[in-house]
Amino acid sequence: MNKFLLAVASIVLGAASAQAADLAAQYTKAPAMAPAYNWTGFYVGGTVGGQWGSADLTTSTVYSPTGYFATSSVPAINTIGAQGVNSSSVTGGFTAGYNWQVNHAVLGLEGDINYFGFKGSATGSALYPCCAPTGFTVNSSVSADWLATIRGRIGFLAAPTWLLYATGGAAIAEVKGNFNFTDTFAAATESATIRDTRVGWTAGVGTEYAFGGGWSLKAEYLYVDLGRSTVTSTNLADLGTRYPTNVYTHSVDLTSNIVRVGVNYKFGGPVVARY
Repeated sequence: MNKFLLAVASIVLGAASAQAADLAAQYTKAPAMAPAYNWTGFYVGGTVGGQWGSADLTTSTVYSPTGYFATSSVPAINTIGAQGVNSSSVTGGFTAGYNWQVNHAVLGLEGDINYFGFKGSATGSALYPCCAPTGFTVNSSVSADWLATIRGRIGFLAAPTWLLYATGGAAIAEVKGNFNFTDTFAAATESATIRDTRVGWTAGVGTEYAFGGGWSLKAEYLYVDLGRSTVTSTNLADLGTRYPTNVYTHSVDLTSNIVRVGVNYKFGGPVVARY
């Protein structure tokens, strides 16, 4: 009987050992998870898009008892001199910046310089209330060839490689304006120019998607307000006589909307392992 029990125990122990060996053979180490994308790092890129905007152009003067105009002429000139232009063009340029990722938030600083292509002109004419059929004409034009911005960015991750952000900061452009006044009463003329590097502001929103090897694609909207540039002149003159007491004031107030897409390349930067 003892021999029989020993034989049964030996068979049971052998089966248990075989099963344990099979389980050990089937065990494999869990595969390592791919590293998660991290937005921290320096990047450069380019953008292309379009801008559409408007500019308020003003030409105005003042009455002077020793000047050229009748009292009724000044309001008429000021009314015609309030002009506006619209502009639209292709825009594009280069971008550089740096991002810091903190958990699911991304903070950044970005700068860019672009071809702006803002350009427009306006003309208005009217009769002098005092002296019809003689009258006057006001011509004005504005342009801004380039635009640069320096902006902060703050965003959050909708997914590890998908960033939604808001942005805002300074907008810089050289605003150029040309103004001319002429009349048919005594061939009077007046002119002025504006050349002003304006520092205004910009704000907008965007989204950016990262893919392999440090590349990312983005789409962005910016509103740009360059404020008002103003110049005065005292060069009104007719045939042989100057009228410096009829001071002219000219101004340009420029705003624009920009929609653009871009591609960025991020250099290096850490990755975070997933567990």
